Amino acid sequence: MEAGTIVTLKVVRTAPFGYFLSDGTTDVLLHAGEAKGTFEPEDEVEVYLYHDHQGRLAATRDKPILLLEECGWLQVTDVEFKLGAFLDNGIQKHLFLSLDDLPWDHERWPQAGDRIPVCVGVDKKGRLQAFKMDEETIKSIAEPGTETMKNNTVQGYVYKVLNSGAWLMTEGKNLAFISWDDASVPLRLGCRIEGRVTRIREDGAFGLSMLPPKEVRYVIDAEKIYEYLKSRNGKMPYTDQSDPEIIRDIFGISKGSFKKALGKLLKENKIVQENGWTKIIK
Repeated sequence: MEAGTIVTLKVVRTAPFGYFLSDGTTDVLLHAGEAKGTFEPEDEVEVYLYHDHQGRLAATRDKPILLLEECGWLQVTDVEFKLGAFLDNGIQKHLFLSLDDLPWDHERWPQAGDRIPVCVGVDKKGRLQAFKMDEETIKSIAEPGTETMKNNTVQGYVYKVLNSGAWLMTEGKNLAFISWDDASVPLRLGCRIEGRVTRIREDGAFGLSMLPPKEVRYVIDAEKIYEYLKSRNGKMPYTDQSDPEIIRDIFGISKGSFKKALGKLLKENKIVQENGWTKIIK
């Protein structure tokens, strides 16, 4: 018998706490709390095999989401930075995903409720464990996008975070890339993203943005900067020459967006830049 599989076993004896099942060679316990019914000796029961908290082979009548060697998206139930993440596979015992399969930066780790792509396998000791789904597998289940999807709003979950942005798979199984400049929230493995399709790449993947269209964004960014200026008595020590990281920390936008918004305000004669300062024209 192998953990991670569904088998039909015979009840060989009962106990106050459950049922002992056997394939004729090995006995496993089906705990009463996971039996979902009552049985008598010689009854045949279909069960899922897994390892309990003590590493023993056990049985449950709960149905798993993924069997051994199957791949899919599972929800994160908890994370422990010294160990890894725990995932809901449809039974009481959660699947473990090692920190070796998670980003080195804890800020990019998934949080409870996030969904990540994994495959079910066994570790060196033969215990059931989740492993990061490789990109080849992800690409094999992906559907190419078409030009008709441009400007559509899509939802999906991040499966890879890079210094330049993140890759996700949409609920329609399309791959999409979103850059940090086009993200309105911090990106992490497993987080759910909703964004607008800005382009279709040659490989069929989407370019995605969580921000409004440029013509709308400039207006919003300009209003945000102008309100900030008013809150500081009409002046601030930031210009189109300021450090990009400072701009992102203060305004939550990229240096490029900041410069375009300033340009809009300059053209409207609402501000002036002097000696490293931006000031409202009164």
